[in-house]
Amino acid sequence: MRRAHLISLLAVLALSALAPAAQAAKVDPATLLLKQSLKRLVKLDAGPPGAIAIVQREGERRRVVKAGFANLAPTERPHPTDRMRIASVSKAFSGAVALSLVEEGRLLLDTTVGERLPQAPAAWAQVTLRDALHHTSGLPDYSADPDFLAALTADPQRYFAPNELIDFVRDQPLNFAPGSSYRYSNTDNIIVGLMAEAATGVPYDQLLATHVYAPLDMQDTSLPSDSAIAEPFIHGYDLDPGLPPEDVSTALGVSGVWASGGIVSTPADLNRFVRGYVGGALFSKEQRTAQFDFIPGAGSEPAGPGDNSAGLALFRYRGKCGTVFGHTGNFPGYTQFMAATRNGESSVTLSVNTQLRPDVGDGSVFNSLLKAEEQAVCAMLTRAR
Repeated sequence: MRRAHLISLLAVLALSALAPAAQAAKVDPATLLLKQSLKRLVKLDAGPPGAIAIVQREGERRRVVKAGFANLAPTERPHPTDRMRIASVSKAFSGAVALSLVEEGRLLLDTTVGERLPQAPAAWAQVTLRDALHHTSGLPDYSADPDFLAALTADPQRYFAPNELIDFVRDQPLNFAPGSSYRYSNTDNIIVGLMAEAATGVPYDQLLATHVYAPLDMQDTSLPSDSAIAEPFIHGYDLDPGLPPEDVSTALGVSGVWASGGIVSTPADLNRFVRGYVGGALFSKEQRTAQFDFIPGAGSEPAGPGDNSAGLALFRYRGKCGTVFGHTGNFPGYTQFMAATRNGESSVTLSVNTQLRPDVGDGSVFNSLLKAEEQAVCAMLTRAR
């Protein structure tokens, strides 16, 4: 990976032809507009090599919309069963584990870091599980720490134990009193994962398997500890102006993001997840009520379409076609968006294979992505005529 470009990529860790499903489905105007949006996106000079969206409307077969390529050498189209890094969408998975454990009585939303993780910094003792899930903890973000970035730049394949990630900001004060403000931090979900392990005595990857993958029949999703991705997978690319696209799919080990961004999944599995997670398949109405306590204007990272508000490991997106709930994420080589209606009966995922951010260039490519995400939501919510 080009070393000069690596630091730029690492610094933001804090932060299609129409393909039918099992049977042909009638193409409608909203889905055609989505297809056109994806084609425009991948044709931009700094646009992603490829994009894939899965649109599932209540009572209808899913629609798969593609543009561009999942692999440039040899050229291959993206497929719903291709693996990919889902980046900060992984935070919703840690929310699913945590809320499932609250459902079981093994954690409380008001359980504090001091109670479950006595080895954590004393200044963090009063931060609650709710605070961490809501990004209202005030915890300093380890992934923005210069020493962490230097360590990862020196050895992109380095293995980090979760407690090591905390050590990078152990001596830093809280950014604000817990519960008093909102600030997106990758440290939050490292704490969530560690609290889940402490409450159960079970490794976090096994909790994902028992509390998320199995109930939702997700057979192609995992949390690796290195940079490997099993075939077939959507290749992620770094687009450096004036240079050919560079395949960065396996350039970084993901132990450095763990519960905050390390999961590998597929478009099909991610669609199953968002339907179950938002629709209440994993926990009861009581936990869902807490999950849907939103902070208006608190955005996901990167921002999602429309007006953003933050719930517990979940974001609300209000746009021109309606309101949906989900999460976004990006990582070197990948940008992700997933959303569903509150009942989980309609859903959409949109994945592209480069990291798109609003602070790169003039922001026009990222704005085109937001328009595509908005159109994906409209395609989900607009009934075929």
